[in-house]
Amino acid sequence: MSHSPYEQMQRAVDIVNSSPHPSNKIAATVFGMDQDEMAFSVSRTNFWPHSIEKHLGHDARIGNSSGTIHAETACLLAAPVTEGAAICITDPFCPNCAKNIAEAGIRTIYIDHKGFDKDFAARRGEHFEDLSVKICEKAGISIYKLFRKEERVEPVLEIPEGYVPAEAGPVEFEFLSHADHATFEALVARKRRQHRGRKIAIAIARDGQEGIFGLTARAHPAIGYSIAIDSELIRRSQGKYSLMLEPVNRLLMNAPRRGLKIVDRLMFSSGVPTAREQVNMAGAGLSEIYIEDLSKARDEHAFAAMVTLRNAGIIRYREIF
Repeated sequence: MSHSPYEQMQRAVDIVNSSPHPSNKIAATVFGMDQDEMAFSVSRTNFWPHSIEKHLGHDARIGNSSGTIHAETACLLAAPVTEGAAICITDPFCPNCAKNIAEAGIRTIYIDHKGFDKDFAARRGEHFEDLSVKICEKAGISIYKLFRKEERVEPVLEIPEGYVPAEAGPVEFEFLSHADHATFEALVARKRRQHRGRKIAIAIARDGQEGIFGLTARAHPAIGYSIAIDSELIRRSQGKYSLMLEPVNRLLMNAPRRGLKIVDRLMFSSGVPTAREQVNMAGAGLSEIYIEDLSKARDEHAFAAMVTLRNAGIIRYREIF
């Protein structure tokens, strides 16, 4: 399989019109090397997860989120391993996808040059320049505008060789013996004591062999940002976008970063995940989460999303004490 970004971008372009979205059709391709040093390529469009499409349809709002999974995030969730990989995208990406791309360990982004001319890109161009690009700069991710016919790229952002981003609060990984509820409950109890009072999420995941891992994530700024240094910047936001990354989303992105798949029904969160996290959970095929405090969430949209998804039977929310 060729790792030419021009061929990989063509894979995304070839499927973009198959996106079920009526107006904003976007596709992406993640490509790199898997754990066995075999080349891989995964392409996805933006789409509605089957459970959301079946029970809620395309028009339902889930809190303040749409029911769709963005193409970039869909690729990351489906890839065998994302650490050090590259991604081709038909359109400029939003800040939330920028945070996910950084958290997943992607090192290079290519954007089709035609994507910059679309009306949708023009409407969100400020967010791309002011947040998406800056998130990638801090995370050490180079961005290129790609011209398929000419087989050339133009730099949007080039990271100096040797740059290593600060990552003050990496997700914690540990080997486990079993992927069962007893092991999960013991892991949750231990990590709740360790991170008492912090916003955290915990999950058990498997690799492609027989490895079982416990993952623990805290809410944390996007890679490269520091609460101590960038506190004023982090406090500011642009509408629904923020420089903070919530813990459930960090788990969803760090699992493929290490070549892992989260085991369904073995996930915990200290509070109700955000609306977007809950939609992404559905996109990852997860149907249940244990929550320490069902009255605690970042905002009212999280509660609204929980009610919508719970009533539709898409995700079960179980309180744990």
